[in-house]
Order: sequence, then C-alpha cells, then structure tokens
Amino acid sequence: MIDLDFIERLIAAFDNSGVDSLEIERGGTRVRLAKTPPVAAAPVAVAAPAPAAALPAPAPAAAAAGDAPAPAETPAPSASSNLVDVTSPMVGTFYRSPAPDAPAYVDVGSRVKPGDTLCIIEAMKLMNELECEVTGTIAEICVENAQPVEFGQVLFRVDPS
Repeated sequence: MIDLDFIERLIAAFDNSGVDSLEIERGGTRVRLAKTPPVAAAPVAVAAPAPAAALPAPAPAAAAAGDAPAPAETPAPSASSNLVDVTSPMVGTFYRSPAPDAPAYVDVGSRVKPGDTLCIIEAMKLMNELECEVTGTIAEICVENAQPVEFGQVLFRVDPS
C-alpha cells in the first residue's frame, strides 16, 4: 500500500518536473499521473472564469488507470493556405482574456511570437494559458469567448509571414 505522504511528495515532484506522464506500481497499488488530460468524446461546459492576475500551471491529474495522454498543442499548417492552425491541447472552456472586464490577449491583426499568451482554456476549474509557438499575425479567431472547445479544435489561425 502506498502511503498518502509518498503520493503528495510524488505529485509535488511531478508537478515541478518537465515530465508529462508517469505511472508507478508499488505494493500492489498503481498510480498514474498526467499533466495533459486524455481525449474526451464531448466538450465540458464549465462556469465563468475567475479573475486572476497570474495563472497557475496546469496541475497534474491522478488516475488509477487509463490510456496514455494526448500530445500537447502543435501548430500545423492549414490545408487551405499558408496559415498555421493553433489547436486546443485539451477539452475545456475558451476565454480570450484573463478576466471578464480585461482586454483580450490577442485580436485579429495582433502580432505574436513564441511565448505570447493567446487565450485561457479552463479545464476542471484550472485556468491554463495557451502560449503561441510561432511568430506571425493573428489572421482568424475561430472560437467565440466562453465557448466549450474540444481537443484538437482550431482556435486561431496565424499568418507566419
């Protein structure tokens, strides 16, 4: 049997590491930790976002068993042009700003570079900032504010030129 103190230390170490998924079996008990949630079949509708100046990193999820987590966001070239699609890395609720009364992170025409925050995706009451991975100009915002999104859904299209 794994003791609670061991699990708490394991979660803290996992949360501070660059590891995305970990599974441990000890004393007949199996613990699985994953930072990226598994792909779900339907979007999850969640309440309005809580205002926050600084948003925490995604917390690890612990589960008894399951499939490997889905890969994180990787912009892919759009099939119709040279635009780069920025997709949702998880199921959750899409928010364009950190608070209802705050300005949007980006608008159509905004210049972005790697590391710039594009939006927030709220999943299981956690606010997850989605950062840009390409340099360019926001050509299209494909989702309305406060709408549910699915894993892999296109959120933005970025013109890399």
